[in-house]
Amino acid sequence: MQYTHLGRSGLSVSRLCLGTMNFGPKTEEADAHAIMDSARESGINFFDTANVYGWDKKGWTEEIVGRWFAKGGGRREDTVIATKLYGSMSERPNDTFLSALNIRRALDASLSRLQTDYIDLYQFHHIDRNTPWDEIWQAMEVAVQQGKIIYNGSSNFAGWHIARAQEAAQRRNFTGLVSEQSIYNLITRAVELEVIPAAQQYGLGLLPWSPLEGGLLGGVLKKTEEGGRRTEGRAKEALETHREALGQYEDFADELGVAPGVLALAWLLHQPAVTAPIVGPRIQAQLDDALTALDTDLDAEALARLDTIFPGHRTAPEDYAW
Repeated sequence: MQYTHLGRSGLSVSRLCLGTMNFGPKTEEADAHAIMDSARESGINFFDTANVYGWDKKGWTEEIVGRWFAKGGGRREDTVIATKLYGSMSERPNDTFLSALNIRRALDASLSRLQTDYIDLYQFHHIDRNTPWDEIWQAMEVAVQQGKIIYNGSSNFAGWHIARAQEAAQRRNFTGLVSEQSIYNLITRAVELEVIPAAQQYGLGLLPWSPLEGGLLGGVLKKTEEGGRRTEGRAKEALETHREALGQYEDFADELGVAPGVLALAWLLHQPAVTAPIVGPRIQAQLDDALTALDTDLDAEALARLDTIFPGHRTAPEDYAW
């Protein structure tokens, strides 16, 4: 396993992060525990979850992770656990967003479900436009002083949201954010405009979610032709929009002798701002495939070819102004 620091922090995390969103709704608890054991054995020490995961049964995924921790054997000690708050956990008006009250309640609830007394990386799942940063950071300072959290991260922030958060934290002599979790893959590259430059400027590690764009970069054309995958609704529309590029991409993966999904992960691992793509396996085989991306080296020619198939962005404003 390869390790790196999370942003400018001293925290060492694996180059792949195990996403747990499927645990519960799509993956039975016993299988989820087996996947976590396998990830740990492979050297993955970075797990990501959220209080709303479980969806119809919010908190379900954190509970599954918590029962895995409770098995002992160093599971909690070996794991850098990241979770999130923002989404509604009930119909009560203060069980949502980033007020100081919800931060206190949501944090304690996540600690209970995870069966731990501290969270390594506590992330804001979305920007809260109605709560001032001084209120948010004061609540986080208290949580740090209590030993309940170690680091803070953001998710789904715009570049200027990161800037405002960090400037407010600096005024308080507080560490602020050490990571940003954004959608980022070969197809969806809008973060290259302003989010990545902001993350680099302020020393945040980037944690890409949906690295395969909902499966489109996992060899969807071949799977569809072979009858192994059906697409409908938005997925079908996205497939038709990108069909030509996906055909070129899958052909290039064949040329390189790697699976398309592995190629997508390897590309992310070659991007300078990326700390660890978040892989969310439903089954063990998907985790096994993801691990092979760590040993997939892409030279400058291969990276340029991928940029030709799926053009990216320059930093704003040069991308559109000059």
